[in-house]
Amino acid sequence: MDFTLPPEVEDYRKRIRAFVADHILPLEDDPASYDEHENITEDLLAEMRGKARAEGLWALSMPKERGGQGLDTVGMAACYEEMARSIFGPVIFNAAAPDDGNMVVLNKVGTEDQKERWLQPIIDGKVRSSIVMTEPHPGAGSDPAGMMQTTATREGDTWTIRGYKWFITGAEAAQHYILVARTSDDARKGLTAFMFERDQPGWEITRRIPIMGPEEHGGHCEMKFYDLEIPDENRLLEVGDGLKVVQIRLGTARLTHCMRWLGMAKRALEIAGDYVSEREAFGQKLIERESIQMKLGQAAMAIHTGRLLVMNAAWKIDQGDFARKEVSMAKVAVADTLHLAVDSAIQLCGAKGYSKDTLLEWMYRYARQARLVDGASEVHEMVLARFFGQEGLDFWQWG
Repeated sequence: MDFTLPPEVEDYRKRIRAFVADHILPLEDDPASYDEHENITEDLLAEMRGKARAEGLWALSMPKERGGQGLDTVGMAACYEEMARSIFGPVIFNAAAPDDGNMVVLNKVGTEDQKERWLQPIIDGKVRSSIVMTEPHPGAGSDPAGMMQTTATREGDTWTIRGYKWFITGAEAAQHYILVARTSDDARKGLTAFMFERDQPGWEITRRIPIMGPEEHGGHCEMKFYDLEIPDENRLLEVGDGLKVVQIRLGTARLTHCMRWLGMAKRALEIAGDYVSEREAFGQKLIERESIQMKLGQAAMAIHTGRLLVMNAAWKIDQGDFARKEVSMAKVAVADTLHLAVDSAIQLCGAKGYSKDTLLEWMYRYARQARLVDGASEVHEMVLARFFGQEGLDFWQWG
């Protein structure tokens, strides 16, 4: 087993680390860098995106012929972790959710015409996108196949969408949307995926749902579909393949969440490490105390464990495997690790960590969503239990 990164990936990783340190980290200390939802302002984002593109660090997951850098999943893991050393990093490099996951799935399943119309503008940074799937009770959450209520009814070459969605990330800022709706009562082939644009009639955003925050650009919105018409040419894959589209998207998207969370977890420990190395109490620096060393050591070990899980899942995806078991393990472990790292960092920094004098309180609020988004931890643990029931001792097979 060789964990050495290919020279091209290592070059990207080093250049991203330098770009983050030189251009992005200084922005975090300026209150003027933040919008009303505690993310980077649009004008500053546009400026920084221009710099990232000029340095060839743009849309790493996308093919080179479309303006990306063509990295595989292992390369993404190494580089996304570096981007997320800054809370502004991923969106500056066009590697933030939900755009990143939407680009990946559109690149994999879209026709050439669909890629040109729906994907290329996202890669180019001209538009943002959103995936419209989650519904209020009794609708679809972690069980979309069984609980989806929003319907798509076909009349000729047109589908009419009716229903409700909520907690749709980025919806308020998006121009392009991937929508999943029910097209039949078939247990596995009852959902279909479509594309639609912001300016089409027949739907509306009813509210931007207040959350603990901070928020991605475009927030988390509730949407009503009362008469949205979508041409059949804007359907992704075949009728009934909506769950397949979702699985293709979420497999990589869940893992890229983990990649970014590891970067944030490392940054939290970095902040805490700097503080305890300087702070003195009772005649010695805090870093010299065993209790402090234990907290740092436990969090550092958890981060390393998470990195190994992520890299294992990334490698399997690059071999053509869905890596459902490996992605679920990484999702559960890294979500817990992010919370552990940030919580430990706040404790080590004391009142300063709890204040807004550091980024830790921002990270702490952000970290709580990790155990919920893209499948709650309990759902992934159910998936792992099912694999164990089927595989027994081979749950831990090599290769």
